[in-house]
Amino acid sequence: MQFVQLVISGAAQGCIYGLIALGFVLIYKATETVSFAQGELMMLGAFFGLAAMSLMGFPFWISVLSAIIAMGLFGVLLETVVIRPILGQPAFSIVMLTIGIGYVARGLITMIPGIGTETHTLAVPYKDQVWRAGGLVLNVEQMAVIAATATLCLVLYVVFKYSKVGIAMQATSQNQLAAYYMGIPVKLLNSLVWGLAAGVAAIAGLLLAPITFVHANMGFIGLKAFPAAVVGGFGSLPGAIVGGLIIGIVESLAGFYLPEGFKDTAAYVVVLVMLMVKPNGLFGEKLRKKV
Repeated sequence: MQFVQLVISGAAQGCIYGLIALGFVLIYKATETVSFAQGELMMLGAFFGLAAMSLMGFPFWISVLSAIIAMGLFGVLLETVVIRPILGQPAFSIVMLTIGIGYVARGLITMIPGIGTETHTLAVPYKDQVWRAGGLVLNVEQMAVIAATATLCLVLYVVFKYSKVGIAMQATSQNQLAAYYMGIPVKLLNSLVWGLAAGVAAIAGLLLAPITFVHANMGFIGLKAFPAAVVGGFGSLPGAIVGGLIIGIVESLAGFYLPEGFKDTAAYVVVLVMLMVKPNGLFGEKLRKKV
C-alpha cells in the first residue's frame, strides 16, 4: 500500500511536470526554439487565479477560467511583441531572451508590495479532502491534478486530430515554409501556440497551487519539467506527459527509499540514463538531413 501511495503521489507531481513540459514541446514544435520561461508563466497563472479570487471576489471556477484566458492572451502578446522580432537569430539568442523573460516576470511579481514576497494559499473547494479506498488514502488535490491532466490531454488530442486549427498547427510544425506556401497563416499560428502553451502553464500553476502554495519562486519547478520533455522526446506531445510521469514517480520513490538528497537529483539521473540509452527520448523521432 505504501508503494501504491508513493506511485500515486509521484504521478500527481509528474502530471505537473508533464503539463509544463507540454509547453516546452508545443513551442519547440512550432518555432524550433526552447522557451525557458514556462515555469514563470505557470507562476503568473497561479497569481492570476489568486488575484481573481482574492482581489476581485470571483468564484473558484470563474477565477480558473479567467486565469487561463488571461495567460493565453498574455502568451499571444508575448510572442507578438517580444519573441517574433528576434526569430531568425541564433537559437542561443532566443534561449537567453526567454530566460530573461522569466527573470523579469519573477522580479515584477516580487516588486508588488504585500503580495510578491509572501506565500499565499489558493482556496480551492477540495482543499485538504481525502478519499479512502480500501487501505489507500487518496489526497483529492492530487487526484484533481491527475484527472485534470487526463482531461486536458483528451481535449488536445481532439483539437490536433480533428480541428482545422490543430491540423494547421501540425503542418506548420513539420514545415513552416511549405505551410506558408499552402496559405496557412504561420505567424498567427505561432502566436496561438504561445498562447496555448501559456494557458497550459496556467493550468499547471492552478493545479500545483493548492499543494505547494502560491509564491514568486514556484516557477523553478520548470527546471524539473525540462528533463521530462527530454525523457519523453522533445518533439512529442504524448512524450511530454509520459516523461513527466516517469520523472515524478522516480522522484517520489527515490525520496522515500533512498537517502536524503537523492530526490533532488533523481530527475537528472533519469535524463542521463535516457540520453545514453535512447538519445531521442522515448517518443522522439530521428531526423535526417541531406548535406
